[in-house]
Amino acid sequence: QVQLVESGGDWVQPGGSLKLSCVASGFDFSSSPMTWFRQAPGKETEYVSFISRAGSITRHHPSVEGRFTVSRDNEKNMLYLQMDDLKPDDTAVYFCAVGAGKIEGARSQGTQVTVSA
Repeated sequence: QVQLVESGGDWVQPGGSLKLSCVASGFDFSSSPMTWFRQAPGKETEYVSFISRAGSITRHHPSVEGRFTVSRDNEKNMLYLQMDDLKPDDTAVYFCAVGAGKIEGARSQGTQVTVSA
């Protein structure tokens, strides 16, 4: 069974940090490019961060460049998103998915990240 399960969403004050994790099972994770997405209330789903199969290439949306870091551990089938200097505009439901900048396969259920004073 192909599955992506994420965790780590929470409420945090502006300027704070959170780390999201996503564990994969049921497919060849190490051969899959992965992407983090988010959807804020009333807005369309937005690409956040991409990482290549081996983790050697990463890309970030301009709005999170320099604040978010995507990484992966293929030995553990884990995907991560370190989010620093969080801003209220980062408030959204975040999810991970198989794909290179777009959803091309399985996706996780989503976790709420709320940034407010």
